[in-house]
Formats: sequence, C-alpha cells, structure tokens
Amino acid sequence: MVYVTRREVFSASHRLHNDSLSDDENKEIFGKCNSPNSHGHNYILEVVVGGEINPKTGYVIDLKKLKSIIIENVIKKVDHRNLNTDVDFLQGVVTTTENLAVGIWKQLVDKIPSGKLYSIKIKETENNYIEYRGK
Repeated sequence: MVYVTRREVFSASHRLHNDSLSDDENKEIFGKCNSPNSHGHNYILEVVVGGEINPKTGYVIDLKKLKSIIIENVIKKVDHRNLNTDVDFLQGVVTTTENLAVGIWKQLVDKIPSGKLYSIKIKETENNYIEYRGK
C-alpha cells in the first residue's frame, strides 16, 4: 500500500457554539472560541489516498486530479467563509475541527477515482492537528 498526500490551505471563520446549551455553558466549554463575532484560522488540509501503484501510470492517484477534486468539493465551499453559516455540509453541527474533518471526508469519500480515501488531516493552529480516517 502506498499513501499519497495532497496539501491545500484555506482561511475560514467560525464560532464554537451549541444552541442546545445555555450561554453560560457555551462560554464555559468553548471559552474565547465562543465569541459572538466569531474568529478565524488559516487551516492546512491534507488529504491522504492509499492504494496500489497503477503499473501503466506509476500513480496511486493523479495528483492533478486529486487537487481538482479537493478544490471543487471542499476549498470552494470553505475558503474565506464562515463555517457556521456559509458551509452546507456543516449545518447543524458544532464547527470544531473534528466535525470539519468528518464533513470534508463525507465530501470526498465517494469522489476518489483511484485508490481509497485514507485520512483527512487538518491543522487548525501550530499546536492543534486533527486526523480522521472514516468509520
């Protein structure tokens, strides 16, 4: 098995907030990330595809195709957007990086033409990094 990774970056804002909790509970759980005015990140997204090398092409997946798939299905939807209000696949969830990774997985899992989606990795800050490998 060979693993191929494509890295993309995007900027987005969000507010960590759960409507089913009181304002005090939200402030206690999410702290400054619960600011009513939102806050933003410069995210680093890594999409990892695993598979066997195609003997004809030498690729697991053509990285140009993978880039195009990521941009069309994810980056165009999240870049310079408010994750809470502007992103269809995040409606109804708390916009944590964990939920963002799961949402991105769902956007890509059935669109990979060769190999298999192995993981979604998102770096939210220098210190926070999330990885999701599906169910």
